[in-house]
Amino acid sequence: MALKKWWGFFLILTLAGGVYGCSAQGSDDRSGKNDPTRPLIAVEVLKVTPADLMEVIDVVGSLSPKFQTDVKSEMTGIVREILVTEWVPVRKGAILARLDAREEDVVLQKADADRAAARANLLQAETAGRRADREYLRALNLKEAGLMTQQNLDDALTAKEAAEAAIASAKAQANAAEKGVHHAGTRLSKLVIVSPIDGVVAYRDVNVGDLVGEMGAQKPLFRIVDNRILDLTVTVASRSLERIKVGMPVTFTTDAFPGKMFSGEVAFINPVVNDADRTIQVRIEIPNKDQVLKGGLFVKGQIISGTRRGVLQVPRSALVNWDRLKSTGKILVVEKETARLASVQTGAAVDELVEIVSGLQAGETVITRGGFNVRQGDRVKIIQKS
Repeated sequence: MALKKWWGFFLILTLAGGVYGCSAQGSDDRSGKNDPTRPLIAVEVLKVTPADLMEVIDVVGSLSPKFQTDVKSEMTGIVREILVTEWVPVRKGAILARLDAREEDVVLQKADADRAAARANLLQAETAGRRADREYLRALNLKEAGLMTQQNLDDALTAKEAAEAAIASAKAQANAAEKGVHHAGTRLSKLVIVSPIDGVVAYRDVNVGDLVGEMGAQKPLFRIVDNRILDLTVTVASRSLERIKVGMPVTFTTDAFPGKMFSGEVAFINPVVNDADRTIQVRIEIPNKDQVLKGGLFVKGQIISGTRRGVLQVPRSALVNWDRLKSTGKILVVEKETARLASVQTGAAVDELVEIVSGLQAGETVITRGGFNVRQGDRVKIIQKS
């Protein structure tokens, strides 16, 4: 008997729960009929008007200097002097450091002495050549007058040819000596470490007395960075490749400067698609004349691929349901203070705005805030228009 009472009580609770569940489910149905006892629901609305729509491709990445270089020593030697420190600006050709040049000075002096000796030998050979020319001319005149034998004339000619050969040899030696001086001077100049570009010394790893330039242990002595032009290399899905062209404008922001917008343009598109993830690299060039931006900053940006005129757009908050994959959604439209649920086809989404391709007409009013509590046919009270 007690078991029957408990079973009856359980059955009553189950039926009551079912009735409550059906009632709760019906209250969330936006296509239900309007309840006249419900109070007016306060909402914010927006009148939809055509506007320009910028088509963009979202990108992220890190900035890097377009021009930077690691300065190394071509010569092995001991550092004698350092003229710069980190974070100072330098011009192209500015002296950064000097190595011990005593040995190379001696080599240059010897090469200069060899050049002087070679030039003297050349002068001597040219003098002998002029004398041989005169002797040959004299012998030729005497032979015509019958005062010299053919043998003597041949000897004068041989002496003239020998003098010409000596001059050629002396010129070659003088040229080699000149090259030797140039080579020694070049080696000596390489003991002076200079900046190859304009920029800022971002890194220094050398001190006076260090041995640098040794084979197999080449390390950068300085790193010079030019921040006046920055590169932003990003990856874009290959399906967007058709929309990207060199020269397209790019806007971006960085957390380092909240609320500030920067710009650049597409400079290069990789001709090869990454076969692993079907993406392509795009390089964006950013002018940075005032050098506010720095290499290494993380940025978020958009490639502006085009602009369409007369496009209907609504805030994301106006979409009651939105299936981005199927590009469909529902919007609450207000007509004579009454809500109507409209099915729409969506298009591009830019920031907080979503394009409406169909299902909505220009001039219609949509609910942007407060729609979560509104059903089909409910009367609403407009508290703010946008």
